[in-house]
This record gives sequence, C-alpha cells and structure tokens, in this order.
Amino acid sequence: MKLLLGQVSPVIGDVQGNLARCLAAVEEARAAGCRLVVLPELVLSGYPPRDLLERADLVAACRAAAMDLVAASHGGLIVVFGVPWRDDEGLRNAAIVAWDGRLVRVVCKSLLPTYDVFDEHRYFVAEEDPHPVEVAGLRLGVTICEDIWHEPALFPHRTYDIDPIDCMVDCDLVLNLSASPFHTGKAHTRLALVRKQAADARAPLVYCNQVGGNDELLFDGQSLVVTADGRLLVQGPQFQSAHLVVDLDGPEVPFHSPGFEAEVFGALVMGVRDYATRCGFSRALVGLSGGIDSALVACVAAEALGSENLWTIGMPGPFSSQGSIDDAAALAANLGVRFDLLPIHGVYDAYLDTLAGLFAGRDRDVTEENLQARTRGALLMAVSNKFGHLLLTTGNKSELAVGYCTLYGDMCGGLAVISDLFKTDVYRVCRWLNRDGPRIPESILTKPPSAELAPGQTDQDSLPPYPVLDAILRMYIEELIDPVEIVARGHDPALVRRVVSMVVRSEYKRWQMPPGLRVTSKAFGSGRRIPLAQRWHTAGGGLPN
Repeated sequence: MKLLLGQVSPVIGDVQGNLARCLAAVEEARAAGCRLVVLPELVLSGYPPRDLLERADLVAACRAAAMDLVAASHGGLIVVFGVPWRDDEGLRNAAIVAWDGRLVRVVCKSLLPTYDVFDEHRYFVAEEDPHPVEVAGLRLGVTICEDIWHEPALFPHRTYDIDPIDCMVDCDLVLNLSASPFHTGKAHTRLALVRKQAADARAPLVYCNQVGGNDELLFDGQSLVVTADGRLLVQGPQFQSAHLVVDLDGPEVPFHSPGFEAEVFGALVMGVRDYATRCGFSRALVGLSGGIDSALVACVAAEALGSENLWTIGMPGPFSSQGSIDDAAALAANLGVRFDLLPIHGVYDAYLDTLAGLFAGRDRDVTEENLQARTRGALLMAVSNKFGHLLLTTGNKSELAVGYCTLYGDMCGGLAVISDLFKTDVYRVCRWLNRDGPRIPESILTKPPSAELAPGQTDQDSLPPYPVLDAILRMYIEELIDPVEIVARGHDPALVRRVVSMVVRSEYKRWQMPPGLRVTSKAFGSGRRIPLAQRWHTAGGGLPN
C-alpha cells in the first residue's frame, strides 16, 4: 500500500492557507496512486494556537475548512488530518478520518501534555476511550502526538492513566499526527520511541510531524514510517516541507542525523525566516560589534532572508577598538550585506552631560557602561522603526543567564536569535560555519570576548571562563541539578553560589527579553516559569556553604 505523509508548515491562524497546503498534499497523493494521506496535528489551525482557541470564530473557520478537506477525499482516498473540533463534551484536539468524500470519524486526543511548553489541559477535553477506526477495509489506530509518548522506559516522569497504544494492537497501521517541537538530539529519541511503539502495537507506525517556526517553537519535521519489526521506511527532511510518498512494501532506508552544529544552524535559519515572514517582515537589522555573537546572528539572518535583505550597523563608542570595527566590516563584506558605521560618541556624551548634575560626586560605574548599550539600542530601534526592518538581538544564553546584558540596550529588538545557545556552543557553530573558508574572520574567533564598555575590558574580568560557566549553567538550567550536587561534581562552592545567585537575580531581565528561538530542551521562555519575587537559590535556601 502507498501512502503520503504531508510534512507541511502550517501558519497559526491562516486557516485558508493551511487548507490550501493540505489540499496540495491530497492532490499529489491522488496523482501518485496513494490510498492514504496523513497530515499533522491541528494542521488547519496551526500549532500551538494557544488562546486563539478561545475565539469561536477561529474554531468555526477550522470546522468549515475541515469539511472542505473531507470533500477532497473523493474517489476512495483516505485523508486523516488534525483540527480543533467542538463536540458536546467541549473543545477537542481532534483527528478527522475522511474517506471517499465523507467524514468517517472524529478521533480525539487522549493524552493532553501540560508540562514544559505545553498547556493543552487549558483548552481541550481528553478522550478517555481510544479505539481503532474501521475505514475502507482497513483497521487504523489513530493517535495524536502525545498519545504515543506514554513510554515509562523512556520517560519515567510522564504518567497517564491510559496508554492509547495498548488500544491499537494488531491494527493494519498506527498513525500519529504530530506537532512535536525541536530540540537538539530529539531525532534519535523520536526514532527510538516510534520503533518501540510500533513493536508494541505489532503494526507499522506512521509518524507525520509538522515543520516550521511558530514564535519561539521550532518544528523540524523528520516524519517517520517504521515497520513492526523496526525497519525505517522513510525519514522526512529536517526543517523543510515535504510530501513523502511511501510504499509499505518498500526497502529500509538509513537514518540520517546531522551533527550538532548543522542542526542548530538549520533550526535558527528556519526560525528567523518563519518569524520574520509570518510577522510581515522581509528585511532584518543587526548591530555588528565585531564580536562572535553578532557575527553568528548576522550569518543566520543572511542565510534566512538573503544577504540583500540584511542591514548591519557598527556603532563604535569611546572604548571600541579599531580591530573590532575592522572585524565587523570584514564580516559584512564576506556576507555581502550592507554595513554602515554609526558612532555613538556624541549621543553618549550628551547623556553624560545631561546627567552630570545628578551624578556629581559619584564614581563612574556600571551605569555609564550601560548607557553605551542603551545608546546603541535606541539608535538601532530608530533605524528599525524608520525603515521597517526586524531588529535581531545578539545575546547568547550564557549572558542572559547571568544578567550580562542590558535592558533597553543590547536586549532591544524583536527576536532573540541565539538566546538558547551557550557561549561555548556559539563558538562551535561559528567554527563549523568556517569549515569551507573564513566566512567569519578568524580574529573574531580568537580574540578574548568583550563588551568593550570600559578600557581594556574582557568578559572574564567579571565572569568565570566560559567553559566553566557554561558547564555550571547547563547543569543548573537545563538539567535542573541542585547547586549542592553541582559542587559534588567538582565545581568550586563559592563559584557555584555566585553563578546561581546571578541567574536568580537576573530573572526580571529575561521576563522582558524578546521571544527567543528554542533549540534546547529547556530554553528561557514559555517552558521555564520562574517567579521574580522569591528567595530560593538567592542568598538563602538550597545554596552550598
């Protein structure tokens, strides 16, 4: 039997556009002689629609589009697709099973995830009695995303009262309509999961995942079809839409997984492209400091939007080195992007003159340093407003974690591109970008990192070396390891106390940052919700002595 997986990129709220994407997949399946079309979770609304689900007009529009898609199954084609659907019990995260122009059954999601970035209990009513669908002589086990993620051997912390896969044993096929967000390394986890569930169901498992960037969440596609004995029949491309035609009697294919650097860069490029275009921007703006972070953001933006649509601006201040100015200009030339210099000396001096009376008798401190960053932020926002470019911020996860960033300064902008990438990983990706030639000038990669806000300043004047800092941050933020245990793993108690205290004290800054693209399992954003006014892991509880 031949089937088609529509690994499409739905846009949240673009119901008619999403319908058109689905119809294109259906027509290609018909032309290819397929019997079945599988499309992703909530494909007509886009995922995650969040509080748009509270809009009755959106839900009604999705229902009308669903009936158009049902009608497109004429001629004996089976089409299974995701849609928000209201019934007598309430709103459902549903899969429609259509055949030969008729709606055969509405299958509702049983397991509603409410952890990390997910909040489905806020909107949906769960199905408590999942069972297969009989259609056109086939017995189909239809599941939706989380329905196959109840696997204690892989995820012992996820516990549900039912396991939908137990109800789908010995079907002809098990389908999973998915909107599974990306993070690095997830492809291997998914393959292991799909193989395990196919074996448990004793049936081939068809996993159709959406692709595209929806705000902070990135969806990588990589749809799969796996037989009951574990053979991989197809793997969809990463970060690309695709119509995948699969013959269930076809040969096994090798599993492909790009390296960390390629995967991260591809995710960021897709995230910038989709965020910009879906928010109505065609051009972007980046402040180039001559440092590693803005270099990576510029490379991502040039790849995502085209070099002709990226404008970079260098803003030398009183402590900027000529080397940094030259490095920024060289990077812009390598990328083929516009580069302008906008010195901040005059504006910065005007700030100081204006404040001189109020600041009289007080020593120079971080206030004057931050004024430089805020001067740059104000000028970049002015250019963004005047010319309609999306301003991209350049702060990395290490800096944002410990507050090494300035509100209303370098945090100004519409999208935080590398906010989920530690500094050491920024270097990894940049060196990978230079694998075929010096896209990023070598001096940017080798000079000590510096914000250049004071004479001779380097980051390590006030921060531990980034390999040490990032190791502590990774354990504390991503792995949720307690500070005392971090010390037990070989880190200095005073340093751990200092780093953790910096993370906690800087939470208010992260609440005010632009949305950031999520590439790890624990990003700053909707999946991490820390109170501001609290006293755990500050100067008190839970810190090592």
